[in-house]
Amino acid sequence: MIATALAVASLLGPAPAGATQPPVALAASPVRVRLIGKSTQTVRITNWGASRVVADVGTAGFALGLHGRPRVVRRGSGSSLAASWIAVRPRRLTLAPGRTGTLTVSSIVPRGANPGDHPALVLVATRPSEREGVAVRMRIGIVVDVRVPGTIVHRLALRGLRVRRSSHVPMLELSVTNRGNVTERIGPGRLRVVLLQRGRVVARPHSGRRELLPRSRAVEQIPYGGRLTGQVTVLVELREGVHMIRRRFHLRIE
Repeated sequence: MIATALAVASLLGPAPAGATQPPVALAASPVRVRLIGKSTQTVRITNWGASRVVADVGTAGFALGLHGRPRVVRRGSGSSLAASWIAVRPRRLTLAPGRTGTLTVSSIVPRGANPGDHPALVLVATRPSEREGVAVRMRIGIVVDVRVPGTIVHRLALRGLRVRRSSHVPMLELSVTNRGNVTERIGPGRLRVVLLQRGRVVARPHSGRRELLPRSRAVEQIPYGGRLTGQVTVLVELREGVHMIRRRFHLRIE
């Protein structure tokens, strides 16, 4: 039997005293790399698990689902272009428990590449490790943002808004499109939502934090609580670079 885990890398530490160490547990620092033009950065990979690991290192494209879920894009597709601009060394790591290895990540941008942000992943995948009859594997991804110098374009659009009731929690679903060439951030301080009835403010819901990659669309779920019914006006403000875009929506909540 083979158990696998796939995640975008996060900061992890050793297990607390008395806790059982997992057989495989890798952590990366930093968890995100930004390379501008032709540049190089190092990433430290630590094995906090109980077993010695052998890991293969490679690159792939990176995308986010409509609701912000990270996704690995296979090499060869249009959205994996930046993966071919990245070189990583070494291509294999062998780490004893508690030990750390270093990866060198470099970018070479081809002539004629479009200005802006181009996301990719460095993938670190362990080989199967036998533990109590189960072959455990783990794969983590370090996000690499390759910035091509040139004219930066911020171009967000508020496409639509609807009401959705999920798990008894009323939600607003805001559709946002990024037509620019840089990664935009959505969340507190950048997105403001106000609900009004008969000209009176009845709610100021808050959104979570997420990113919107260039040339992509997102659906931001915003819980608004309360027991609102009837006609509602929703004012939405979203920061776009140094500017603010605004739109007013009219909804009926049943």
